[in-house]
This record gives sequence, structure tokens and C-alpha cells, in this order.
Amino acid sequence: MGNKTHPIGFRLGVIKDWQSRWFAAKQPEYRAWVQEDLAVRQTIIGGNTDAGISKVDIERGSNEVIVTIHTSRPGIVIGRGGQRIEELRKVLEGLIGGRARLNVEEIRQPELDAFLVARNVADQLERRVTFRRAIRQAVGRTSQAGAEGVKIIISGRLGGADIARTEKAMDGRVPLHTLKADIDFGIAEAATDFGRIGVKVWIYKGDVYQAPKVEETVEDDNLSPIKVTIGVDEASEQQDLEQQILDGPPDELIKLRDVPVVDSSQEKASKVAEEDDNAST
Repeated sequence: MGNKTHPIGFRLGVIKDWQSRWFAAKQPEYRAWVQEDLAVRQTIIGGNTDAGISKVDIERGSNEVIVTIHTSRPGIVIGRGGQRIEELRKVLEGLIGGRARLNVEEIRQPELDAFLVARNVADQLERRVTFRRAIRQAVGRTSQAGAEGVKIIISGRLGGADIARTEKAMDGRVPLHTLKADIDFGIAEAATDFGRIGVKVWIYKGDVYQAPKVEETVEDDNLSPIKVTIGVDEASEQQDLEQQILDGPPDELIKLRDVPVVDSSQEKASKVAEEDDNAST
């Protein structure tokens, strides 16, 4: 009890996805690719500290490595005429030793990204802004952007105090134990003259409901015709029947058709008349 887990790692495979997507068959390959991923992220984030990069997704294919950069300032990452991103692509290809493709995705609302909010608070602390004012303003902006809950905790020598302490600001609700709750989490550090001050941010964006699987129904119009296979004996019998129909009815049926049909009532009347004649004579 009381042990804390990472909110994103806790939801991996449920509502969250991995930031690195690839499969290594052997241990040396796995070790090398993990080190490559760390080097790629350090190169991208370290060379674009003012670009507002939140995260870097890496996906390895058979022929190339696809790197997706999530940033709130895509113009800084791309550069004039795509010059900066082309230079970054060449650096990554030399680091990876193969083909690399870069994608840049813009973060429309930086106030709802936990890492960018934490980085903003850390930058204000480095500029010696009052820590209470910094975290309260960040909480207010995040709530106004549409978040259902936000929590910010800062820890360290706040205000230059000799003894480190922790301050907390919260608005709304942040259900950390609910797996379907979409919670973003970010950590940043402020390098002040008094030492490092850590900033943690939790942002609750609402619940994620996975749509139930709908069973596929087959429509009548799309039904395929049924094929019936007939054996040799059945096929010959069917051909004989068709030939008889074409030739017409046999002679026995024709003779029966020519025999006159006598009504039963007329036959009885004729018998009664014969009996009367016999009686009179």
C-alpha cells in the first residue's frame, strides 16, 4: 500500500500505446535498438530546446525508421523551407545507420499536455517567478482549456529556503486508479541557483470508452449463388427425362387418352331403364 506507479505505464496496452514500436528477435539486437532510441530522443530534444517538443515516437520497419515529433511549435522544428528538419534527418540517418523518415505533428492545445505544462512551470521557476503564482496560473490555464482535473506538485528548495519542501496545487479530480481514465503525466526540472526543483503534472482529460465489437451481418443482396454438383448417373437420368419431355408422351398414354370416359350417373340411369323394360315385358 502507498506505492505509486507511473500513470502512463500503468495504462499501457489498455488505453495508452508505447512510444517505441518494434520487435527484436535476439537480445543483442534489442539492446542496440534501445540505446539507439535513447540517442535519437536526446539528439532531437537537445537540439530543439525551444521548440516545445512533448514526445518522440519511434517505429521501426523493415527498410526504414519512422520518427514522429510531437511539438507545439512545428515551424521551429521544420525551419525555413524545411532546412532544419532535413539537417536533422541526415544526423539521425548517420546515428541509426539506415534510412530515417521524420514526421512532425502539431500539438493544438499545449495547455493539455502534461510535459509542456511542467516545462512551462520549470521555466518560470528558473526566471525566479514566485512558485505559488506559477503553479496556480498553470492550473487555471489547464482547467480553462477543458481538462476535467489537474494536479501539480513541485519539490525542492522553494524560494531559496535552506530546507526542501513540497507544494501542491489541484483542481477537479484525477482518478489515478481508474484504468479507463485518460491521464497525461509529465516531469520537468528547474535548474535554479539554489539547486534542482522537480515539477510533476497530472492532467485528467476524461474517460476513454472502447466501442464494442460489432458482429458482421451478411446481407441478402451479397449472398453468393449455391453451386450444385451432379454425379454421372444423375446427369444421365436428367438427360433422359429432358429427352422424354421433348419427344412427347408415349403411345400407351395416347391410347388411354382416346378411350371415352363414361359418367357414373349416366351409367346408373341406363341400368334402371333396362330393368324397367324387362319388368314390363
